[in-house]
Amino acid sequence: MALEADDILDRRRLRRRMSIWRIAAIGAIVGLLITIVADGTGGKFPVGDHLVRLEVLGLILEDRERDQAIAEIAEDPNAKALIVFIDSPGGTTAGSEGLYIALRKLAEDKPVVAVLGSIAASGGYITAIGADHIVARRNTITGSIGVLFQHTEISDLMDKVGVDVEMITSGGLKGKPSPFEPMDEEGREAIRDLILDSYRWFVGLVAERRNLTVAQATTLGDGRVYSGRMAMEAKLIDAIGGETEAISWLADQHGVSATLPVHTLEWGDAPPLLEQLVENVWQGFAGNALPQRLVDIDGLVSIWQP
Repeated sequence: MALEADDILDRRRLRRRMSIWRIAAIGAIVGLLITIVADGTGGKFPVGDHLVRLEVLGLILEDRERDQAIAEIAEDPNAKALIVFIDSPGGTTAGSEGLYIALRKLAEDKPVVAVLGSIAASGGYITAIGADHIVARRNTITGSIGVLFQHTEISDLMDKVGVDVEMITSGGLKGKPSPFEPMDEEGREAIRDLILDSYRWFVGLVAERRNLTVAQATTLGDGRVYSGRMAMEAKLIDAIGGETEAISWLADQHGVSATLPVHTLEWGDAPPLLEQLVENVWQGFAGNALPQRLVDIDGLVSIWQP
């Protein structure tokens, strides 16, 4: 009888332990679900009032998911403002334009402030002027207001290896520039017109957003880069500082609490681990060279390359 009583007690202890573990497991699952809900889909919409940080890093390209994520900030009543952190030498002119438009559209509903990191040049500066206020470090590299078109011509190499390329076009400028033949003056003039048209757009944007005359913006827009201090003197930025100063501006000018948490905006899928590894290795070997992805870019480029 004593043995049966001991067995019964052991079973009861086991049941209690299992119940405790079940409760703990359920609690962990509930906690995880609460965290997921609090963070929102992809971390876009945390619960409670907050500031959103958009990180613009590296090459700026067309990105519909990024632009959509920016648009969704306007729909979140708890997101009080957007801080755009920029550490980029630029990218495609059209991609930078798309990001600028997304920021200006959001600025109709929420205050937007830009914080410039080590570099925010060319297309990076196009992004910056999409904000209502620009803060940069004293030694940030910015400016590089201009448009670039690069063309490689390999006709001499083709002759040396004995390869001929025949091209039939519908018009004199179709297919120009071509890497298989020297660029003639007509083709060069057509490309120059394209570059100048985009350049005038860029300069006009700077004049409009920075309250400058077109003549002043044109003088500043000769392609040179500026330190943060120089940019401040030229009225290309508004203040020297970092995110703390940006938040202080939001508090002073828009009544946004300076103690709100800042959540980094996420969008799209994270790149595979192998892709990240390859990119890191490439950056290690490339030094100051343009990113490998630039090789695959077609169209006008607004980028600064030392």
